[in-house]
Amino acid sequence: MDWKQISDAVGRASPALGVLLGGPAGGLVGTAVAAALGVQGTPDAVSAAVASDPEAAVKLRQIEADAVIRAQQLENERHATELADVKSAREREASVRDVTNRVLAYSVIGAFIAMVGATLLGAAKVDGALAGTLVGYLSAKAEQVLAYYFGSTAGSARKTELLAQSAPIGNG
Repeated sequence: MDWKQISDAVGRASPALGVLLGGPAGGLVGTAVAAALGVQGTPDAVSAAVASDPEAAVKLRQIEADAVIRAQQLENERHATELADVKSAREREASVRDVTNRVLAYSVIGAFIAMVGATLLGAAKVDGALAGTLVGYLSAKAEQVLAYYFGSTAGSARKTELLAQSAPIGNG
């Protein structure tokens, strides 16, 4: 018997764990399920425990809930890291007073505006793969400049405020 064969039995109590058991992480998830059920880490032992232990469904749902909490914690940590990165870039910009970034930003935005204007007025033609690639590259760089100076989304400031006000999730 393998983990895929018991994924349906586990999936009745915990659909997410059932799906994971049937996938490429089945062995890893199966080991965690076996540990939570207090049995040997084999598909046969887990299958027998799920069939015979009336508390197995509760234990499986608890594993699933703990995984959701941990995923949220990881997402919060990722956001905190992004915010720290943005904050450090802004602090650097304020403290160094170097004009290099500003000159580069104006150059990129100016080139983008000139390219779009020339294309729309018919002075420049965007034919061929190379021209299209260059236009796309310049457009992407202009977007990065604007995101650096004004934030990546309209809701970025609100997200920052909400994260700063939120209470940390307890260790799970």
